[in-house]
Amino acid sequence: MAKKVAEQLVDMLVEAGVKRIYAVTGDSLNEINDAVRKNDKIQWIHVRHEEVGAYAAGAEAQLNGQLACCAGSSGPGHVHLINGLYDAHRSGAPVLAIASTMATSEFGTRYFQETDTIKLFDDCSYYNQVATTPCQMPRMLQAAMQAAVSASGVAVIGVPGDVTARGAEDIFSSVKAFPTHPSICPSDEELEALAALLNGKEKITLFCGIGAKDAHAEVVELSRRLNAPVAYSFKSKMEIQYDNPNEVGMTGLLGMPSGYDSMHEAEVLVMLGTDFPYAAFMPEHNTIVQVDIKPERLGRRAKVAMGLCGDVKSTLQALLPRIKQKEADDFLRKQLKGYERVKENLHAYVEEKGQTDKIHPEYVMSVVDELASGDAIFTVDTGMTCVWGARYLHGTGQRKMLGSFNHGSMANAVPQAIGASLAFPERQVWALCGDGGISMLLGDLSTIVQYKLPVKIVVFNNRSLGMVKLEMEVAGLPDWQTDMENPDFALVAKAMGMEGFTVNDPEKVHEVLEQAMRVDGPALVNVMTDPNALAMPPKVEWSQMMGFAQSMYKLMINGRTKEILDTISSNFRHMKEVWTN
Repeated sequence: MAKKVAEQLVDMLVEAGVKRIYAVTGDSLNEINDAVRKNDKIQWIHVRHEEVGAYAAGAEAQLNGQLACCAGSSGPGHVHLINGLYDAHRSGAPVLAIASTMATSEFGTRYFQETDTIKLFDDCSYYNQVATTPCQMPRMLQAAMQAAVSASGVAVIGVPGDVTARGAEDIFSSVKAFPTHPSICPSDEELEALAALLNGKEKITLFCGIGAKDAHAEVVELSRRLNAPVAYSFKSKMEIQYDNPNEVGMTGLLGMPSGYDSMHEAEVLVMLGTDFPYAAFMPEHNTIVQVDIKPERLGRRAKVAMGLCGDVKSTLQALLPRIKQKEADDFLRKQLKGYERVKENLHAYVEEKGQTDKIHPEYVMSVVDELASGDAIFTVDTGMTCVWGARYLHGTGQRKMLGSFNHGSMANAVPQAIGASLAFPERQVWALCGDGGISMLLGDLSTIVQYKLPVKIVVFNNRSLGMVKLEMEVAGLPDWQTDMENPDFALVAKAMGMEGFTVNDPEKVHEVLEQAMRVDGPALVNVMTDPNALAMPPKVEWSQMMGFAQSMYKLMINGRTKEILDTISSNFRHMKEVWTN
């Protein structure tokens, strides 16, 4: 019997190394679903929501650097994919999205569930086409996979249901994707100019992004020769922090004063593989050098004096022989001393565990860090959970951390944990969730149960949209509509078939997290954290202090005095930091 287009498509995915398709089946996807059923080299993962499938595929692709796949059928399935695909695309994850559509005979008639996939996916993809004939499909699929792998992003192929049911045709072009890992290095003239600049200055700071993840040894050696502190973005923390004697932490919204100060007090700031988006945290009065493999990123976030196109590893390997060992280390020692003070302040919140139903989230995250294995994979929800993860989870050289770092969407942690656990079943996976985040896509706890994924979910349940609450307060607004009336997440977990625990006593946190870790299968721990815990940025502006004061005043005149006192009580150390900076 002749092979169908759907079977040809699945064979090509297998050839490209795709292990699974995350999707909700139905309608125009059914032929592809059936082709997966017949092929024992690929798995269909039945998620409850297509957004979850896109997130899971993005997580898998980020972790193993290989092509991952998700799918959505007809209009609603396409729209549901969008948020997860935006996240994958902005994260540089090679993801193929299959957007199956209604029959070609109905195109352009406003048929039931019709969407224009070209318009819909154009802003979150490097390739986006619809195959309307059996001959087109394999050629377009090959082009889509090649684009996703080579450009490190999303590619979309629209496939009508009637086309997938027809007989496959032989084509004259390739049907496989080719991995591309080029080494790109700046010219000798550019490297000589950079070396002259670095050799001629004493106060230099390195700031590393995820583009430096494969250059840990080179970054450490460069910092040693220059006596330069090393700051880093949240996304690169696990790759840059470990075994790095000159690291001074992060900057940015989630960062620390030590990272901020080392960048602002330097004569030269060298940005390595980072497209850091927060201009408010970038220095303006020193010389900035940027190295990035994507030339279009050079200079778009900061006043860069020297921009070099190259991958960080190759660039530093070519640069290091040109760099002289510096003797003076006053600047480095000053920044490291500041980092020690920051770590002492952070540790104070670990020692002070909190009260009943007001457990310090910092303490909870420190316990997760202690209990997690050396090669654990963490997924962190956007919001306050990101802050605690940024400050209290530590790299080992093997640990990985995923979040919605560029797209900044809520509800990413559980879906990304699904992809991580399927891709690496032998490793611990911790989904560190906010109560707002987990509520958004709660249904896919059932996916974790159905596929028996041993994910450990920790819910930082502060009964509010904590980050939004803080944003409103520093803007001088009383928090409004940020409170959440949550279900008992532990009971919800049990109803869905996994172990569930609730902790409201800070003295029980360690014990219960250990218990959850020993569960043979998935488990959820619902931790009642302090709703008034604040996350102070590395540099507090006067306008933010005034805004916060105005917010507290508005709460007081509206009769919410107790909330003010609770906020001060929960954050007395932060208040001290603000007034002494």
